[in-house]
Amino acid sequence: GVEITTGPLGQGFANGVGMAMAEAHLAAKFNQEGFPVVNHHIYCICSDGDLMEGVSYESASLAGHLKLSNLIYFYDDNNITIEGNTNIAFNEDATKRFEAAGWHVLMVEDGNDLKAIENAIKEAHKITDKPKLIRVKTIIGFGMPKQGTNKAHSDAPGEEAVKETKRNLGWDENKHFYIPKEASAHFREAIKRGAQYEKDWDALVKNYEKAYGDLGKALKETRTNKLPAGWEKSLPTFENVEAKATRAYSGEVINAIAGTVPQLFGGSADLAPSNNTNIKDAGDFEPESYAGRNIHFGIREHAMGATMNGMALYGSVIPYGGTFQTFSDYMRPAIRLAALSGIQTIYVFTHDSIGLGEDGPTHQSVEHLAAMRAIPNLAVIRPCDAFETREAWRAALLRDKAPTAFAFSRQKVQLINRNKFASADGLHKGAYVLAEAENKQGKSVQPKLIIIATGSEVGLAMQAREKLNQSGMPTRVVSMPCWEFFDEQPAKYKESVFPQAVKARLAIEAGVSLGWAKYTGDAGDTLTVDKFGASAPAEDVFKEFGFTVENVVKKAKKLI
Repeated sequence: GVEITTGPLGQGFANGVGMAMAEAHLAAKFNQEGFPVVNHHIYCICSDGDLMEGVSYESASLAGHLKLSNLIYFYDDNNITIEGNTNIAFNEDATKRFEAAGWHVLMVEDGNDLKAIENAIKEAHKITDKPKLIRVKTIIGFGMPKQGTNKAHSDAPGEEAVKETKRNLGWDENKHFYIPKEASAHFREAIKRGAQYEKDWDALVKNYEKAYGDLGKALKETRTNKLPAGWEKSLPTFENVEAKATRAYSGEVINAIAGTVPQLFGGSADLAPSNNTNIKDAGDFEPESYAGRNIHFGIREHAMGATMNGMALYGSVIPYGGTFQTFSDYMRPAIRLAALSGIQTIYVFTHDSIGLGEDGPTHQSVEHLAAMRAIPNLAVIRPCDAFETREAWRAALLRDKAPTAFAFSRQKVQLINRNKFASADGLHKGAYVLAEAENKQGKSVQPKLIIIATGSEVGLAMQAREKLNQSGMPTRVVSMPCWEFFDEQPAKYKESVFPQAVKARLAIEAGVSLGWAKYTGDAGDTLTVDKFGASAPAEDVFKEFGFTVENVVKKAKKLI
């Protein structure tokens, strides 16, 4: 059947590549001699417009490199776009382009020649070392009065043109929503044939489960798209944790759970050493080694995001992909479609702020948290320490009907004593009271000020709290790693975190201030970054932008 209808041009092309990657991976993992339990092709129909989109170039290059022979694409080559003939903007040789990318290209000169199309498919099946593109020459709007023109592409034909089209095709012009009996009978043959295929496959899988006990059990569990029982026990406890960047903690979580969550399948856009996305000893996903779990997407962020969507929709894998947070811009169309589609994809964005340092403002993420938070159904989680990082991964894996984006730091974050302060379990509610307000004697009291912070700035908030409490200004610190989770909480819980009686609120985040007023209120303030960053060591940049204990205390006192 048709698995995806994609909307924006080019996305479906890359989705198909992702589905082929998932199929190849699962086939290599489970198939045994005489038991091809995962064994099929991925078909895609693409247009001139799809091939013009940059994401098709990226994903075609990736598919060619990976030699995904399970891909068969039909290029509907009709030379028409909305503005007119494609030669006004697109005249490259598509055959040479795809051959250069490692594809085998076949040609069908007449899109109405069904026998020629069938023969091309049979020929494509014989090619076992590369993806295939069948270039089919067609006439857009075939049979319409304006066939072969851009008018047939985008204009409503009108009642008379519809009648003329029916006459040209030999149909009764007065019948509406009519399907000839021979057409419906032909298509319904697929029902009986498909039922037999399914019956045969079910029998094959049943025998496979008997012959290969552990593999059979693993296949059965994988097909349910559910996490293995007890998987959460493999999450790291982080006893005697050392101060590290949250990206490093994320890498530790990935490797701790990889053995018990075999569905995890992902990698990075050429930044694995920085994103900490590699699963140790799991092998690389490459030609001749499709069982490997570490994907090298190359410097193809858009293709990474769009192929991940294809993998998620294929099922039986949980795709994740990493890059610097500023490059989430390259992936945004795919992230948006993941959120719209309600699928489980996980984005490992690192180097999440001006804390990136010397690479400067081109790479320093400033507006990206706000941009991602604007996407409905996407959870953006910015953890402050090892424990919140662990809980962030737990949340993302349990959140199986929506995508999750992590924002991890490049620089080390301050240690938070979880024996003294609140548990990181509060992450699942989006925001929680990490440290309560205290008087000078260290006794918990009602707060006069609330400091709200995310990520690496939580440590700064905790330092400022100590000084403010000692100065006689009882200050509560709220860690707010995920706005989306908090917004889902009942009013009673929200009031317990942000009492309406406490108007003095200061939000601290190394990103733009957009959106924070919802939580600080009109009487509150922010310490944020509403301009591009600067090239210097991280500690110098933070100081320059006012992220110091002294400045936090100064801004806080102005609110009282």
